[in-house]
Amino acid sequence: MDSKKKGMSLLAKQKAAGWAFLTPATLMIVVMSFYPMVRAFLLSLQTGRGTNYTFTGISNYARMFEDRVFLRSVTNTFFYLAIQVPIMLVLAILLAQLLNNRDLKFKGLFRTCVFLPCATSLVSYAIIFRFLFAQDGLVNNALVALGIFKEGYNFLGNAGTAKMVIILALIWRWTGYNMVFYLAGLQNIEYSVYEAAKIDGANGWKTFWGITVPLLKPTIIMTFIMSINGTLQLFDESVNLTNGGPANATITMSHYIYNTCFLRAPNFGYGSAMAFFVFIIVAILAFINLKVGDTRD
Repeated sequence: MDSKKKGMSLLAKQKAAGWAFLTPATLMIVVMSFYPMVRAFLLSLQTGRGTNYTFTGISNYARMFEDRVFLRSVTNTFFYLAIQVPIMLVLAILLAQLLNNRDLKFKGLFRTCVFLPCATSLVSYAIIFRFLFAQDGLVNNALVALGIFKEGYNFLGNAGTAKMVIILALIWRWTGYNMVFYLAGLQNIEYSVYEAAKIDGANGWKTFWGITVPLLKPTIIMTFIMSINGTLQLFDESVNLTNGGPANATITMSHYIYNTCFLRAPNFGYGSAMAFFVFIIVAILAFINLKVGDTRD
């Protein structure tokens, strides 16, 4: 009987210790994440300035679908998402596969070079790309020297090329970041699996699709969700590379939300409605990815 009481007491102590460790983190998540979400939603149902707000229901949400600049920002953001994310993740997997080769020399150096852009400040690298693709920048000087262009081309002043520069900058910045996840996943795959496939006559392409991709599926889903989340909240590149121009042709949702809340005449109610709209899109896409990637019966 005494041992049973002692065992129950030990179990209670373990539970208490567990809650003691969990409570501070839980409170921080509630205060720093969930509470702001609730406040943002409540604010999105109001309209006003300063401290004077009145409840207006879903008028801010209805306004979003009549706002041409916001609709353009949504289109631009999904354009970046549709092009940049697949290219970036494919490059990340291929680079991870190459740098996971046992026979490759200077692997540490190559891995560092690929990952190095991730250590660059978001603002700094955006400004660097802006100078690179300026009319008198390095890219234009090289193209003119090669005889491809007669004079410097205004990459950032043209809507199509400005978007391509943003996509190129994103791929350069984030490919190495995702490569690290794939490299970690590849290193957890037993090398004997590849040797067995080689003995069975499978070539590199069949091995990649038949072994590497299926075993990396959880990592691929995770990086896909993170990339979607990051791209839908794209801000620094739009602000520092093109400032949303020309004529809002490259503006993103987060950039427009910032302009609405902190530039011109601040409108926090409308900005909160747009922010909550982005939150819902991120949640829906993350849920779809998780359901598609769930192979459990």
